[in-house]
Amino acid sequence: MNLRAVRPIAIGLLLLTAGCSLFGPSEAAGPATPQATGQVQVVTTSVPSAESAAEAYLAAWAAFDYETMYGLLTQLSRDALPYEQFDARYTAVALEATLTEVKYELLSSLVNPANAQVAYRVTLVSALVGEITRDTVMYLSLEGGVWQVVWDDALILPELAGGNTLSMQRFEPTRGIIYDRDGDVLAGDAEAVAVQVIPSNVEEDAGGGLASQLATLTGQNALTLSETIFAEDAPFLVPIGVVSADDFARRESFLEPYFNYIRFDRYFTRLYSIGNAGAHAIGYVGRVSAEEAEELARQGVPIDAVVGKQGVERWAETYLSGQRGGELYVVSPEGQRVTILARRDAQPSQSVYLTLDRDLQRQTQAAIRDFNGAIVVLERDTGRILAIASSPTFDPNSADFTNPISQWNTYFPDDRARFFNRATQGQYPPGSIFKMIPLAAALESGLYNRQSNYFCGHTWTGLGEDSPLNDWTLEKELPPSGELTLLQALTRSCNPWFYEIGLSLYSSGYPDLVAELARGFGLGRLTGLGVLPEEAGQITTPDTSTTGSEPPFNATQQAIGQSDTLVTPLQMAVYIAALGNGGTLYQPALIEQVLSTDGQASLTFEPTATGTLPISAETLQAIQEALRSVVNDPRGTAYRRFSGFSIAVYGKTGTAQVGAGILPHAWFIGYTNQNRADLPDIAIAVLVENIGEGSDFAAPIFKRVVESYFFGSPQSRYPWETQIGVFDPEFFNPTPEGEEGTPTDEDGPIEVTPSP
Repeated sequence: MNLRAVRPIAIGLLLLTAGCSLFGPSEAAGPATPQATGQVQVVTTSVPSAESAAEAYLAAWAAFDYETMYGLLTQLSRDALPYEQFDARYTAVALEATLTEVKYELLSSLVNPANAQVAYRVTLVSALVGEITRDTVMYLSLEGGVWQVVWDDALILPELAGGNTLSMQRFEPTRGIIYDRDGDVLAGDAEAVAVQVIPSNVEEDAGGGLASQLATLTGQNALTLSETIFAEDAPFLVPIGVVSADDFARRESFLEPYFNYIRFDRYFTRLYSIGNAGAHAIGYVGRVSAEEAEELARQGVPIDAVVGKQGVERWAETYLSGQRGGELYVVSPEGQRVTILARRDAQPSQSVYLTLDRDLQRQTQAAIRDFNGAIVVLERDTGRILAIASSPTFDPNSADFTNPISQWNTYFPDDRARFFNRATQGQYPPGSIFKMIPLAAALESGLYNRQSNYFCGHTWTGLGEDSPLNDWTLEKELPPSGELTLLQALTRSCNPWFYEIGLSLYSSGYPDLVAELARGFGLGRLTGLGVLPEEAGQITTPDTSTTGSEPPFNATQQAIGQSDTLVTPLQMAVYIAALGNGGTLYQPALIEQVLSTDGQASLTFEPTATGTLPISAETLQAIQEALRSVVNDPRGTAYRRFSGFSIAVYGKTGTAQVGAGILPHAWFIGYTNQNRADLPDIAIAVLVENIGEGSDFAAPIFKRVVESYFFGSPQSRYPWETQIGVFDPEFFNPTPEGEEGTPTDEDGPIEVTPSP
């Protein structure tokens, strides 16, 4: 705690005839020296300072250092008051008064040979009731040549003389509401209804109607609900979800025919209207923990309060909790109120509006729920975060243990890293989604141009015949891509082309160019989001790579987004947005505005540019053309996923290797270019951990998010679904390569297993 004590100006009358320093006779001064004056000898010593002793005591109080204070008391005071009681007395005052600071000022002093009085002004700064200022007096006694403080309750406040204590009556404002960009509630105090089903009660012909009505109520898929309710191992009570009392009331008449099968429990809570969707961003509230109890108590937060624990709930705690108030009383030893020391009314909390779109957030979370991974959706030309999802997720409604269907305890131990925000904190090799940077480096260096050609074969031997590097077409048993221009190399994601770029730049005097451009594209540093914790990723040069390999090899690997390059999904969304919006890197934002109850804005979003891509307009245009070809050219690695798609998409697939015997991470990043006034264009980054090809998994997820944004709901089924929203486990049962039914893409047949 940063505490500042006001330095004193001692004003007083010193009546001194003999004395010593605060800590005894000064060794520097030497022993006392007798001086002859006629028949009388006078002994001269240093002058004692009662003010210094008083200041030392008050300075220790300002630092809440009770042990030092106790050591400055007279022996008689220490004998009468054990340290434990002394510490408890000051601690009780600090906690009950919610002290954040103690300030003091010495006023005057009166010193006699063996005792002294120092008048001072003390100001106790309370988090709840403000400043309390009193003038009081400290008595000191000279013991062994040192001034010591005589303990008395009035040293704290005059009103506490005689053993009086303090008591705070607290005034708590209602916690503020978190809204989405359109004013739809994402988190707020409300009456909720926990819904459960008793499967054994459900009559055979009622199951379909029951699942349908519950799906409408909770926003879940009816078929998935039916499978959950009627599973062979279903418990006696199957938890369905939590909804607001208002939503329940609107559907109650439709649910009435099924009341014999359903259990409803009403309770008051902090309700998160979209459940686990966006939980990492919105956050949750919880009780004050033992570790933070004392610190928060001094800020006026009671031990039984709920405070923000993650996400916006934590970041915006000051806004959402409002200004707590209170009335501080002096209480006699008999428990009677003596007087009111101070009072301050509570001030209303503020409301926080996010940039999130509630419906898009729900659909984005659902789009990746079957996997471990993350999705970030940005407004391409401003940096607003419209949706941000990390999977697996958690239900913040379960953090309230009064919730009858709380699943909170099942999250621990957190072996699936549910609370880890993969979107902002996950650091992954980018693979081929990085290739726009070495392409830009090739053009900017002057060593290559748009018409430069290279034969993309199965293998590349630029590092020697005994060190071949392969193209993905070899692994997929497909013909090599053949002669390609530089832009076609990105369209086909030809690894040999980029191996060649990496090595030639390194060998031609541009060893750091790819790394420098990567940093200029916003990689290797924090995006500046601020609201959520994030990691910076890692960009090294071939000579400083941590892989332990030779620099030329590192250069080739960096050119395909491997080596030790690490990025976050948030960084990739910012990066691809800049490629789409004309070259501006925008700081991503999650807060639209913070409003007081009278409509005054404490914060308002304004687009913030953090940089411009360090490339020419011609290079940027070339990259954009190649990104369009990835999805629009029949030879593009994502063509089959977007063939016939009505939304103009520019993007790049990525398959990032993470080690031998481990399935790669699947990436797809891209942006739209519809130029609609009603729906601003978006940029999206999709990451799926340890699953396979980017075109197989990340690209379909990307497409679903685009559909949800422009059409309001998903329009096409995933390859691994039996219908939209219904997972098909049979998809992940591999069959022999080449047989009918094996999941394939333009990169050839693949074998996959589901994430845990």
